[in-house]
Amino acid sequence: MTEPAERIVNLALFLAAARVPVSAERIRAEVPGYPKDQDETAFLRMFERDKERLRAAGLVIDSTPEGAYRLDTDRTFAAEVTLSPEAEASLRVASAALLADPAFPFGDDLRYALAKITSASEVPTAATAHLADERPSEQGAAVVSLSEAISARKLVSFDYINAAGQRAVRTAEPFGLFLREGRWYLVGRDTGRDETRVYAVSRMNAVDVDLSRPKTPDFEVPEGFDVSDFIGLPFQYGSKEPFEATLSFGPSVAWRTAALVGNVGVLQREDDRVLWRVSARSVRRLLRWVIANGPGIEIVAPPELAEELHAGLAEVADLHA
Repeated sequence: MTEPAERIVNLALFLAAARVPVSAERIRAEVPGYPKDQDETAFLRMFERDKERLRAAGLVIDSTPEGAYRLDTDRTFAAEVTLSPEAEASLRVASAALLADPAFPFGDDLRYALAKITSASEVPTAATAHLADERPSEQGAAVVSLSEAISARKLVSFDYINAAGQRAVRTAEPFGLFLREGRWYLVGRDTGRDETRVYAVSRMNAVDVDLSRPKTPDFEVPEGFDVSDFIGLPFQYGSKEPFEATLSFGPSVAWRTAALVGNVGVLQREDDRVLWRVSARSVRRLLRWVIANGPGIEIVAPPELAEELHAGLAEVADLHA
């Protein structure tokens, strides 16, 4: 763990173990990680940041009129969760894949969570999953900044290159993040266009959080907002105007239809096949999706899209004949 993360964990453990409220002076003297030669002003700034990080993580820290601090365990900790050996093994395998992925930005948080269910200090990483294929480390660092902006409801600005290759500086009210097939996406209101949009984090550069008023939120999240409403398939993102495509799942793959499409689009059974009407923005990504998940999946409409797919497959066949 990094030093700041270790210090914050030490502070959380110290407050959880304290039977009575403790002063800042005692915390400074007894919690490992606070520099002994640090002046009082610098310590108080660091301590204040650490408390805010713990509160953002869900720990309820109260202060007394005398300036002492205590952890409200009744409001902090949920009921005990007991996992079966099989469930714990599944959780550890999934966690190992995420911890080995440089695009996953919450490695420390995941390690802390795992520490609550197992006495081991590390999970095995025999199975490696590189979920992201483009600038994973930079993507992960950007997600950390965006997560903090979402929590504090602060405006963010970033240099953005859209799917058409056009570059511009965007300012947005960040509402939520989601992960889809190894790529992180931000959902937020574009203040310049006054509309809610989905941004691929991998297309962002120079992410900057507005900290001019650190204690004051810059916006309110719309009532009823649910980030899952914006999760689509890869070909549904881009700068092009949306178009409707119809795909056919033949008898050999019809049983996979629900797993492949999720809750996206409209399904209709027709004899021994399933038709899927879905909105798309990127022709190239849609063609890639069909090829990656076929054979047995065909494009019915628009006809020019089906022709482009057949032409591309024929060219590949000729090259490898």
